[in-house]
Amino acid sequence: QLQLVESGGGLVQPGGSLRLSCRASGPTLDYYAIGWFRQAPGKEREGVLCINSGGRTTTFLNSVKGRFTLSRDNAKKTVYLQMNSLKPEDTAVYYCAAANYYCSNYIVEFGSWGKGTQVTVPS
Repeated sequence: QLQLVESGGGLVQPGGSLRLSCRASGPTLDYYAIGWFRQAPGKEREGVLCINSGGRTTTFLNSVKGRFTLSRDNAKKTVYLQMNSLKPEDTAVYYCAAANYYCSNYIVEFGSWGKGTQVTVPS
């Protein structure tokens, strides 16, 4: 069974960068789309970006366009979320999750959720 673990979070000043990793264990990552989601205190979990099994990225959240990018290394079973020009409103716990092949618009179709990694951008 696919298991995902996020890492790379931390405290970063506004305008700074972080790279989050989502590492899979278990079966091959080749057939999965990996979505990144985030949840800020008191808010619902929201989709950020997703990369499908073929490497195509879907942006769920307009506010990260031009700042966040995704890449995947199937050999390392890892998906990377590069976050640049970070803003205080990006503060949240970031999660990765898997869907079969494609980036669904429905969060319920994602599973194997990791436990998340905290990103904090002070104001």
